Amino acid sequence: MFGVVPRTIWSKLTPPDDLNRIVIQTNCLLLRRDRLNVLVEAGSGDKWNDRERSLYGIQQRTIADALAEIDVSPETITHVIVTHLHFDHSGGLTRFDPAGKPVATFPRAPVFVQRIEWEDALANKSTMTRTYLRNHLDPIADRLRLLNGESEISDLPGISVLPVPGHTWGLQAVIFRDEQGTVCFPGDVIPTIHHAAPAFSLGYDMMPYQNMLTKKALLDRAHRDQWRLVLDHEPGPPVVRVVQHPEKPVQFSLEPVG
Repeated sequence: MFGVVPRTIWSKLTPPDDLNRIVIQTNCLLLRRDRLNVLVEAGSGDKWNDRERSLYGIQQRTIADALAEIDVSPETITHVIVTHLHFDHSGGLTRFDPAGKPVATFPRAPVFVQRIEWEDALANKSTMTRTYLRNHLDPIADRLRLLNGESEISDLPGISVLPVPGHTWGLQAVIFRDEQGTVCFPGDVIPTIHHAAPAFSLGYDMMPYQNMLTKKALLDRAHRDQWRLVLDHEPGPPVVRVVQHPEKPVQFSLEPVG
């Protein structure tokens, strides 16, 4: 999770367990307006055997469980937007039916993703060969809405996507406004509160240098325009703001909002 940063440094920020694992979340957003229920991200899902669940330490709780806790059924989700298609972001898009066949979790919802991300996922274009999984992807192929670059989503005025390449070529951030201003869900370009520093990037970023440049540009813009960020893997409060340090004008940190 911290790439080239030595363990002696990152372990002071996020202490690992005996298996060298750290605690992270798979945070998702539900945006509600009129009769629309827009889901941003879908988590890891539940299509895991005991060995896989133990390897990753995946809890027995899915996006469907989280929605049920606020009395929202999968059938009422009208749209889904994912930042990219790694299993911890897209696995929850599908589930096993009673016959053990993977099917779409959200039967009414189109799924919005960058075209290049979909193409790379199908080609398994990753240094982690088990992160794009076809049983997460094939069941939703007929409901995809492929996006090309920065755009407002036509079905959802006020919700837009912004390419933030580096972690993958097709990574996209999701941007919208609420009554308090602009909110950005940046995806794995800034997965936790500790990833604001330039060198703190994931060891499986496809383009580490590009990710550093993307992160700097995103933090600059978020600070200038007073955006709030929602971090996808932060185990603490996920809604943060960007703070600039006067003694280090190019250095930012993140702190929880309120």
